[in-house]
Amino acid sequence: MTMKDNWQARLIMRLWQVLSKRPPRTLWRLASRFEPVYSLIGVRERRITRMNLRQAFPEVSEKARRQQIHDSLQHSIATMMELGFAWQGDPEAVEKSIVEVHGRELLDEARAEGRGVIVLAPHFGNWEILNFWLSSHFPFTAMYEPPKISALDPVIRHGRERMGAQLVPTTSRGVAALLKALKRSEAIGILPDQVPDWGSGEFAEFFGYPAYTATLLPRLVSRTDARVVTGVARRREDRRGFDIHFLKADERVYAREDEALSARGVNASVEAAIALDAMQYQWEYKRYRRTPGQRDNVPGWRERRFYKQGRSGRKL
Repeated sequence: MTMKDNWQARLIMRLWQVLSKRPPRTLWRLASRFEPVYSLIGVRERRITRMNLRQAFPEVSEKARRQQIHDSLQHSIATMMELGFAWQGDPEAVEKSIVEVHGRELLDEARAEGRGVIVLAPHFGNWEILNFWLSSHFPFTAMYEPPKISALDPVIRHGRERMGAQLVPTTSRGVAALLKALKRSEAIGILPDQVPDWGSGEFAEFFGYPAYTATLLPRLVSRTDARVVTGVARRREDRRGFDIHFLKADERVYAREDEALSARGVNASVEAAIALDAMQYQWEYKRYRRTPGQRDNVPGWRERRFYKQGRSGRKL
């Protein structure tokens, strides 16, 4: 680890420690104050957010789009500021911040039937609050990949495991652990909107554009009798806490013999969760960074890729 990484790790850990003592409402206010600065320095994030929102909501006016970008970036900042609260805050305070839980019966019914539950947890609201709640109430297993700054690994790992979650590596050994958990009628978590490596996904529409989508889900479904639900932790309108929502997944996720159809079901499930409050989704992520032309080595794919560099001086 370089000296720069060590310095960054110390600063981030100190910031999480300080913010862990602040309630969600205060963290939201801090995010509001920091958004104008972030909007100026985060040129890439603002540009990607604009492109993704334009694809998802083409009918929106430019004035409304600017408001969407502002709201989206503020939610993303709030998520980052809430990490200390989710990972290091007093467990009673974190539990109290979760005001309502909708759809819990989907998990309870599945476990009563002796079935495991696969929770699709997209980058919406605060997914670390969702992890906190799931691992507090159910035997819960999720894949984990250490951060690029290795010094942060113990803090993040402890934060995610402190309520009982079991973290497994993003390898075949981790997949085997997920299967075992499902066969024990437990819950597992999967990130459905993270772009996988080549060979681990299929292209499926996401807001009308092909997105390379992981195919781990149909492989797990084909070997278990698990129920699939989408889970999110949505910030309440008063910003004083969160509501947990569990939604039935699109039926196409159960297409065991058709990975492309299952992937479309995954993306449709994520779209349904986004509909709860679209600006709480992390739109600055390059969801379309892989393209069919790139995979198939079609000439000219670089010119046709979704994300193109902004020109110098161009209004982003």
